[in-house]
Amino acid sequence: MQNLKNTLSLCPECLAFLKASIFEDCGKVWIEKTCPSHGKFRELYWGDYEMYKRAASFGKQGKAIQNPATKTEKNCPKDCGLCEQHKGHTALANMVITNRCDLNCWYCFFFAEKAGYVYEPTLEQVKEMVVNLRNEMPVPCNAIQLTGGEPTLREDLLDIIRIIKENGIEHVQLNTDGVNLAIKPELASQVREAGVNTVYLSFDGVTEKTNPKNHWEVPMAMDNCRKAGLGIVLVPTVINSVNDSEVGDILRFGFRNIDIIRAVNFQPVSLVGRMPQKKREQFRITIPDVIKRIETQTAGEISRDDFYPVPTVMPLSRFIEQMTKKPQYELSSHFACGMGTYVFKEGNKMIPIARFLDVPALIEFLNEKAGELENGKSKLWVGAEMLFKFNSFIDKTKAPKEFNFGKILFDVFIKHDYGALGIFHKNSMFIGMMHFMDLYNYDIERVKSCCIHYATPSKEMPIVPFCAFNVVPEWYRDKIQKEFGLPIKEWEQKFGRKLSDDFYKRALYRKTLEEKKQPIGIKVQNSKEIH
Repeated sequence: MQNLKNTLSLCPECLAFLKASIFEDCGKVWIEKTCPSHGKFRELYWGDYEMYKRAASFGKQGKAIQNPATKTEKNCPKDCGLCEQHKGHTALANMVITNRCDLNCWYCFFFAEKAGYVYEPTLEQVKEMVVNLRNEMPVPCNAIQLTGGEPTLREDLLDIIRIIKENGIEHVQLNTDGVNLAIKPELASQVREAGVNTVYLSFDGVTEKTNPKNHWEVPMAMDNCRKAGLGIVLVPTVINSVNDSEVGDILRFGFRNIDIIRAVNFQPVSLVGRMPQKKREQFRITIPDVIKRIETQTAGEISRDDFYPVPTVMPLSRFIEQMTKKPQYELSSHFACGMGTYVFKEGNKMIPIARFLDVPALIEFLNEKAGELENGKSKLWVGAEMLFKFNSFIDKTKAPKEFNFGKILFDVFIKHDYGALGIFHKNSMFIGMMHFMDLYNYDIERVKSCCIHYATPSKEMPIVPFCAFNVVPEWYRDKIQKEFGLPIKEWEQKFGRKLSDDFYKRALYRKTLEEKKQPIGIKVQNSKEIH
């Protein structure tokens, strides 16, 4: 056993601030803390120590916000807004536009029926939230994910999307269960024309058992998005003992549909709420555990060494910043928050980018050249060096044959031709994972580096990191949404309908679901089982 670092955490019972230690034991990484009132809590932090060490070697700290909205008075994470302690800008903003939902998933963070109120910001509040995000310095937010609840239940969804685009946001994601995209064929084209770039589609498995919520609807949703030219990111919530046996098949399904599936973004489950240790041990899965299952279930076609933590790409931002002399987007999350890789298609094979690109060497080279530019070296001279050097990082015998990878690197980093990335993405699929925390594995240092935030209509706390907003809902999510929401009965009286009217009734679409071709590769159950 060896101590790796000390941090601060919270008590899962009383939310008291606690000193915590992160340590290695039996090849895994754990976090431990003791509350004077509620005793000791020991929780799995990362399921593999060697992978933890490798990820930590790529850790980087981002630039602080120059215009924080709140002051640090009570210590992180009680001063979110963002506060002056925060170490990075908003790379992606979640905007909850409703907490109503048409489904009732047992592991969901929140929904209206459970909360007791309906939260739906007005169009004016949506605009105010966008303006707050765009005012961040030195890097304005440029990407928003519309989330819920189920965002497609908003009748004014298209107006919301247009407001966001009109106020300077370039990238809009729609986080959805896909039901309405399936049963309303026109919706995919409508949201695409309004400005949505990507559908963030919940997808927990390739079988009815692991993915009962939208197993039958996904093929229809995909077909409609394909016709609309709307890319999809599959988002499986991975739960140990529930669907972790299908991570390889999920990747294969995405890869077979690479024309429309842009990425698979696994989310190891966040065990929010009070939960006994036995249940946590049953359901807990961490980033290394998911990666190991991918390695096993793809027979090594994708391995643990193909993945890198999110801040690996920060030297790329640093280099472009020095070339352009403009602040650049930084994916500066804590190294333990997420990992990813790209796989390329060659025939039926998945080729991870790390098999033909020397990622560490390229990152080190870009960091070195960024330093030279900071010290006054000529951009022309650095560009010439890079033109000469880029191909040395690529093993052309293993690289996909469809494109010149060295030229793409040069066009992006020297010519700043980001259209070249379109060629990069044409035959590739991103595989990522983000593990949002819960009160048992809570590490306040991770909160300070968070780059995925929530926009809110609150004047006091307009921008809140993900793992503060959802993990301590009584301080942020529930407090804010209750203030700006309506009690369910009042909402129902105002709009003349019941909350239950939103619930999806699969039986109404039984015939269409039975007849639809299943690209998942799983035969549709007989009609009596479609409920």
